[in-house]
Amino acid sequence: MKKTTVILIGMVLMLLSAVAVSAQCSLCKKTAQQMGDKPAKALNAGILYLMATPFAVVGFISYRLWKQNKNDKV
Repeated sequence: MKKTTVILIGMVLMLLSAVAVSAQCSLCKKTAQQMGDKPAKALNAGILYLMATPFAVVGFISYRLWKQNKNDKV
């Protein structure tokens, strides 16, 4: 229990400490530079949003499998 709490707190702190994240490929970056500052920020936010969804799904499935295996051992 204590180890899980420490890992969870560490993950939350890492997520909160991410200030400026740039998630653009070279083509997206060039396009964003041509669009201007405000649309470039919106494009970057959209890319990060699309990236977060698969991570959330995989995390949820992993959590369920871990919880199921934990219950089977008891």
